[in-house]
Amino acid sequence: MEAGSHVKSRVPLFDGMNKIPGGLMLIPLILGSIVGTFFPAFLDLGNFTTALFKDSALPLIGLLIFATGMQITLKTSGPVLATTGTILLMKSIIPAALVVLLGQFVGLDGVLGVSILALIVMMDNSNGGLWLAFTGRYGDARDRGAYMASAINDGPFFTMLFLGVAGLADIPFTLLLAAVIPLLAGVLVGNLDARWTEIMRPVPNMVIPFFAFALGTGINLGNVVTGGLSGLVVGAIATLFTGTLAYFGYRFILRRGRKSGIGIAAATTAGNAIATPAIIAAADPTFAPYMEVATAQVASAVLVSAVLAPLLAAWVLKREGGIDAPEAENAGIGSDNADAVTSSSDSADASARKRSTDGV
Repeated sequence: MEAGSHVKSRVPLFDGMNKIPGGLMLIPLILGSIVGTFFPAFLDLGNFTTALFKDSALPLIGLLIFATGMQITLKTSGPVLATTGTILLMKSIIPAALVVLLGQFVGLDGVLGVSILALIVMMDNSNGGLWLAFTGRYGDARDRGAYMASAINDGPFFTMLFLGVAGLADIPFTLLLAAVIPLLAGVLVGNLDARWTEIMRPVPNMVIPFFAFALGTGINLGNVVTGGLSGLVVGAIATLFTGTLAYFGYRFILRRGRKSGIGIAAATTAGNAIATPAIIAAADPTFAPYMEVATAQVASAVLVSAVLAPLLAAWVLKREGGIDAPEAENAGIGSDNADAVTSSSDSADASARKRSTDGV
């Protein structure tokens, strides 16, 4: 049997997950939260079991970031940076600025039982793993390379930055730098050796389910219930609001046409954001009274955005004809891709003619 040929599965687990937008991450994330909530002792057995199923998230995400960087060539670096900047503007900078502005009027208590701390944490970051899973199916190198946005906005950095406008926190620049070094290293290696780029191309399908499960183990379903309706509702509103901004960014700034729905997949709250309220409260005790409820509400937002954002993005793509639209008609690196497709097609036709002649 030739390498790469299709193998029929007894139980199509992988194909089944892929039928759900973002399912490669979403399903393991939910399974991990179930195990972490009801069977925590399993995660503490130690050795390889704990290392893989509980503690693997950061190392595997680091590997994924490195592999993603290897796909960013000199030809695509400009479009990647443009896409990254647009996502940061629409998903992090504008929403966080609006939340801080709201805080000037309503105070730290926020609105309807949702504190400013919870609001800003829900709004200013994105789930990079889900973004990679979604763009790996529907996007191109520009979109996948824009994972850099998640490397920057994941964690407490943007939260501390915008709350710091009011003198509440400082930016841990060294941690921010550490988050993007694997991506930059991948870009360097990928541009030096194209062979390594090809070898690392399957990495996302390998690591996403495992680090998603590990992230899920940190989401206690009890906290999601405690966060209750408020966390779910605000999480859904945050997804719709930031998704709309990201869609406008893709359509009017990047001019991606029928592919603009891809941007909506950035409208998520990262699993790592669940720890951000505690980090902020440790940096500024003023936020300590809000920490517990904010953590529960953010946990609810993580789950609802992980479900809603990819479904909404896929629906918009399908409605606008973006799922079947050829990338060559979109801006950016389309012309290079069109030439590659044409060349590939010509080669395939030539091979077919040769096999026919040999058979005669």
